[in-house]
Formats: sequence, C-alpha cells, structure tokens
Amino acid sequence: MRYDFETMPDRRGKDAIALDMVGRPGGFAPAGPKEGFSVIPMWVADMNFLACPAIQEAIIRRTEHPAFGYFEPSAAYYDSIIRWHRLRNGVDGLEQKHIGYENGVLGGVISTLNVLCSRGDAVLVQSPTYIGFTMSLKNNGYEIVHNPMYRDALGIWRLDYEDMERKIVAHNTHVTIFCSPHNPCGRVWERWEIEKAMEIFERHNVWVVSDEIWSDIILDGRKHIPTQSVSPWARNHTAAMYAPSKTFNLAGLVGSYHIIYNDWLRDRQAKEASLSHYNSMNVLSMHALVGAYSEAGQLWVNELCQVLSENVTFASALIRERFEGISLQKPEGTYMLFLHCEQWCKAHGKTIAELQKLGTDVGVAWQDGGMFHDPWGIRMNLALPKRIVEEAFERLDRYVFNP
Repeated sequence: MRYDFETMPDRRGKDAIALDMVGRPGGFAPAGPKEGFSVIPMWVADMNFLACPAIQEAIIRRTEHPAFGYFEPSAAYYDSIIRWHRLRNGVDGLEQKHIGYENGVLGGVISTLNVLCSRGDAVLVQSPTYIGFTMSLKNNGYEIVHNPMYRDALGIWRLDYEDMERKIVAHNTHVTIFCSPHNPCGRVWERWEIEKAMEIFERHNVWVVSDEIWSDIILDGRKHIPTQSVSPWARNHTAAMYAPSKTFNLAGLVGSYHIIYNDWLRDRQAKEASLSHYNSMNVLSMHALVGAYSEAGQLWVNELCQVLSENVTFASALIRERFEGISLQKPEGTYMLFLHCEQWCKAHGKTIAELQKLGTDVGVAWQDGGMFHDPWGIRMNLALPKRIVEEAFERLDRYVFNP
C-alpha cells in the first residue's frame, strides 16, 4: 500500500475524546481499565489512523499565508465535491447551486426538519437508531416514531416496509430520516431496498432527509447508491447530508454539506440554516475538504476501505467462532460492529452493563448499544491498525468470553 495504516498515532492529550474521556465519571464514555491494561479506543466513531497527507498539506499551505479574514467558499471547494460524487457515486447533473454548507450533518438535518415540520410533528426513523438522531430530535421538540428493522434468516438487517407504512399512516408522518449506509447496523442498502422505501414515501407524501455521511466507507467491493438517484421523485424530495469527516477523520474541523435539488426546499433550508448566524464555514475546513477530495484522497480512501474490510472480516469471523451467544451482521459499510448480546448475557447470568464492564476492565473501550435502542447491544469501532484490533479481541477472548 502507498499509505500507512499500521501506525497508530498517540492521541492522548491531543483533543481526542476517544481516549481523554475514557474513565471520566458522569459522562457517556466507557469506564477506564484495571491496572496493567492500556486503553484501546473502540467507542467514538472516529479513526485511529494517520491522516491522509493531502489534507495536512492543503491546510499547511493555507496557514503559510498570514491572514485569516472573512471569505467565501472557493470554486475549488464546489468543484471538488462535484468531482468526488461523479467519480465515486456516478452522480451527474450536480451543480454548485445544489450544494450548501452545514455545521455538521445533524445541524443540516434539523434545519431541514424545521422547514418541513412544526414542533411536535412525528419523524420516522429506523431502529436501531443513531444516538445523534435521538438527541437532536428530542432537543428540538419532534416526536420520534421508530420503524424497527429486523434480521432475516441469514442474519441480515432488513427494513420492515409494512411497519413503515403503518407508522406513517398512524402518526400522519410527512418526513423521515433515512440513514444510508446505516449506523449502527452497517447495512449498505441495495437499490431495490431504497426504491421500495421511496415508493412508500411517495405514496404518502413523506419528505426524506438522507444521512449519507458514511457513503465513502463501503466494504468488500460493495457500492453506495445515493438515495436521490433511485427515482425522479427521490431526487426532488430528498435532502442528502454528506461530510468528509467520517471518511477522513475530520470531525474536529467541522465541515458538512447538503445536496438539495429541489429549488423550493433548498431556498427555505438555506434561510432556516442562516437564522442563527453561525452556520458558516471555517477557512481551514474548506481547504481540508479540497485536499481530501483530491486524486490522492481517492487513493487513500480506496486503501482505507481495504484495511477496514480486513478488520471487519477478522473480527466477525472470530466472534462467530469464539464468542458463543453473541450475534451480529457482518457490516457492509462503516467501520462499526453492532453486537447483540442477549443470548450470552442470559446464559451467563449477566446484565449488559456487567458484560460491558468485563470488556472495559481489560481496556476494550466499547460503547453501550442501549443508546441506539438495543438494550442488549454493544457498538465497536474497528478503525484501528490490524494489530490493535487483534489485541482487543485477544483480550476479549481470554478474559471475557473464554476465560
């Protein structure tokens, strides 16, 4: 490989909550380890790899100029996004006017909902559900309507279309948040799955806010299908949210964006986002995106997905072979595992909290899945060098599941 995915940078004291918050009381971070064990950060959804060099180079070039005043997004910024989606997702017809900056995907989600809904309105989401959706919907006064997914005979997470349509009618729902690829379950939806959901949404006049922040992290040669691409109706009734933050580990720089083709929705969403007078881009974030969405960035992401595919294959196979009573679907996208631990806990007389503590005691800082609406769930981040992933699972095997 051209790029280094074997070195794990020491992030302690370098503004990384993945390490610096572990063991802090009163928060949602995992507990710290017992003496003799180092922390392996497997909870926060950011990566533990060296950054793509093209990003640092772009930022450094800009910081060499000693002025950081007011600015407008450059043509290079928009051209980079248009080129990225054309090359990676086959998107045609994307223009500068369709792209708008967002201070985070969740900010874009809420701005769009504020255009389409009134406080107290019902918003449909699939569950298990990303905790960010739960918190932002609750904090902004919306009613969350869960459309639970299920695992089929092969263990694959599936959309429950009958429940989806029933909930839309029962709650008079006119907007949904669609997560593609799905966090935390790791599904990369096939075209027919998205088409079937869009047919239901069209039939009931349900607008779609599609969170596609994970769309570049696709494993084992699969392909992301943009929600807006499956039909003319979907293109004209979907606000899609993207960012380089998950792909390139840039969450600390803040810099998401939306793609909205519908003129009516785009104009009103831009107005709503502007009301707080804070939804504006950071100049270094802009240059970081241009560096990320370069030819070098394309190669870096391709290699990243190979590394993550190997990590996911290793971890999934070991769990199925060695961790009896733990079930999961091998993720098709993202770098997160979502474990279902009910059978193991009941067989061993343990609560899910006790199982989580067994892991954190030996330094495996994994995440409570209850926040994602699975009371028996644990979420694990595999975006680490392979040797660190192997070390984490060796500890779980030796001290937790097969002591």
